[in-house]
Amino acid sequence: MAKKKLLIVESPAKAGTIKKYLGKDYTVMASMGHIIDLPKSQMGVDIEHDFTPKYITIRGKGQLLTQLKKEAKKADVVYLATDPDREGEAISWHLAQALNIDTESQCRVTFNEITKSAVKTAIKEPRKIDMDLVDAQQARRVLDRIVGYTISPILWDKVKRGLSAGRVQSVATKLICDREEEIENFTPQEYWSIEATLTEPKSKKDFTARYYGENGKEVKLNNAEETKRVSDDMKNAEFVVEKVKKGQQKRNPQPPFTTSTLQQEASRKYNFQAVKTMQIAQTLYEGVNLGGKIGTIGLITYMRTDSLRIADDARAEAIEYLTETYGKEYVNPRQFKSKKSAQDAHEAIRPTSINIKPIDIKDKLTNDQYKLYKLIWERFAASQMASAIYDTMQVTIDANGHTFKASGSNIKFKGYMTVYVEATDEKEKKTKMLPPLEEKEKVLLKDSTEKQHFTQPPARYTDATLIRELEENGIGRPSTYAPTISTIVSRGYVVRSKKQLVPTELGFVTTDILKNNFTNIVDVEFTAAMEEELDEVEEGKLNWKIILNEFYPSFKDSLEKAQENVEKIKIKDEESDVVCEKCGRKMVYKLSKFGKFLACPGYPECKNTKAIREETGAKCPKCGGEILVKKSRRGKIYYGCEHAPKCDFMVWDMPVKDEACPQCGGLLLKKQGKRGKIFCYNEDCKYERALKGDKE
Repeated sequence: MAKKKLLIVESPAKAGTIKKYLGKDYTVMASMGHIIDLPKSQMGVDIEHDFTPKYITIRGKGQLLTQLKKEAKKADVVYLATDPDREGEAISWHLAQALNIDTESQCRVTFNEITKSAVKTAIKEPRKIDMDLVDAQQARRVLDRIVGYTISPILWDKVKRGLSAGRVQSVATKLICDREEEIENFTPQEYWSIEATLTEPKSKKDFTARYYGENGKEVKLNNAEETKRVSDDMKNAEFVVEKVKKGQQKRNPQPPFTTSTLQQEASRKYNFQAVKTMQIAQTLYEGVNLGGKIGTIGLITYMRTDSLRIADDARAEAIEYLTETYGKEYVNPRQFKSKKSAQDAHEAIRPTSINIKPIDIKDKLTNDQYKLYKLIWERFAASQMASAIYDTMQVTIDANGHTFKASGSNIKFKGYMTVYVEATDEKEKKTKMLPPLEEKEKVLLKDSTEKQHFTQPPARYTDATLIRELEENGIGRPSTYAPTISTIVSRGYVVRSKKQLVPTELGFVTTDILKNNFTNIVDVEFTAAMEEELDEVEEGKLNWKIILNEFYPSFKDSLEKAQENVEKIKIKDEESDVVCEKCGRKMVYKLSKFGKFLACPGYPECKNTKAIREETGAKCPKCGGEILVKKSRRGKIYYGCEHAPKCDFMVWDMPVKDEACPQCGGLLLKKQGKRGKIFCYNEDCKYERALKGDKE
């Protein structure tokens, strides 16, 4: 008689996918993430007894745990197949304890991708729970609890309720605040540039050369006088080609994505916030029903990784596909080196099969799933392709002792660029080749332009650049980047302005308190060193209790001093122009976990609140009411009538104010993007015009 087997995963979607791969002898259930954790109502760490965690069954998970225990008793074998990382290992450890499974038994199953072959292979190779991974997770969790549950009450008492501090979030907030201070303290420096439009006489082709200096040495133009002197000299000068340097340049493909680089590229290309990227990636990993013979399959490998490793069979499949599709000359198998701290048991993020082409399954995916899958597929395919080759040309031109330089390039062999071009390379792709030029050849001055410039302050962080900064400094790990940004925004320390992350007064105040009282907590080097120690726990080189015993004494000392020294700080709420209709006071802006709203400053006598009304300036074509900017439940912006739900007018494209359709007098809408346009809302009217160059 066949043995009954129970397989426990984290999510119902994953359970549904895996259930289809296994026979009737298997029951597949989801733990819905952690079932056992530290309590929310208290720190849950016994500091006096060697930092022992006090784990409890999470509220609301009791019934599920009872069901799991019931199924575990019925089963002959129980496999714990939670995610293949520290967090997943800890969940499996808690499940093993709760279900009376011997943690030394071969009960742990991990797979990097959810495909039939990967799942079946993993079940044939179970292992015992890796306590080094569990301890690394426990150390991180306990450390974060101690920091968060002891500093946060000080912030609540001295600033306002609802604030929090954390090892990673506080450093991230400090980075954003420091950058804002750099911007505010920045002193612009004036400089000038001269661009000469020159014509090559034989081909009659124009090209642009930039002023470089005097007699081959670089010289900066610092003001209008210096620039005018050069411009006056140019008018009667002969422009002679002094040097022509021709060459070839190779551009190598980027490695496949890690969590960090995927979040950065999705932010640059699609303006996805990090948390959105991870949500979409999760659905692609857990499984999508493609129908037909394939059925439900995980489309990408595990998406929380900092490894660049590629499995040999995945590379072999890619080489075969690329050779057949593009030819041998386009293929160059590569293995990329992961950084020292990477969890190399994982792979990089790649498609589970390169033969599942994005275009072939577009109708089975949502628009966002398609975009992200296409990005992952193309980046992986490109990583195994030949380098792109450019013909390059650099020219030095003399004009009466003034040196000008010009450069151009032309793609000779596209290589990997046939499939994928990174967002940061898009501009370079458009560089033109110079006309054929020879040394000692005279070229003609057609025109010249002098421009005044000022040095620019460093740019504010975006999701992409903050994630890159955190990763480069060794702060946090793949699983923490997205939730860190979400937390500092939801706490009101940072607001989004278009793509930029801008610190609020609250962000500055809390950062100053931490800088003055908990230096280590917001110190980049200290936090990075702590991450390295946590990695050593994972590698079995360091006992996790040692980290806590070294950290806590000085932290406790800082805590006691802060409780005495930090003074109460009153942050004044930003006043609006909206008058409270109940008591006549001017309402103020408040922040909740759902975003900004208006509240009466007379609380608790007056408890009036209202949503922030953002007008577009355009009128509803159905009833004449104001069209307002609104947000869907998922946070997507749309435009609707102020009289909703009585009036059902609603559009996704932005209404154009102060302009009616020139053909029918109707409402005009603006569609953004590469193919942006202004078009008429009236379906019977076909008016539209390109957005490019439009003043809107």
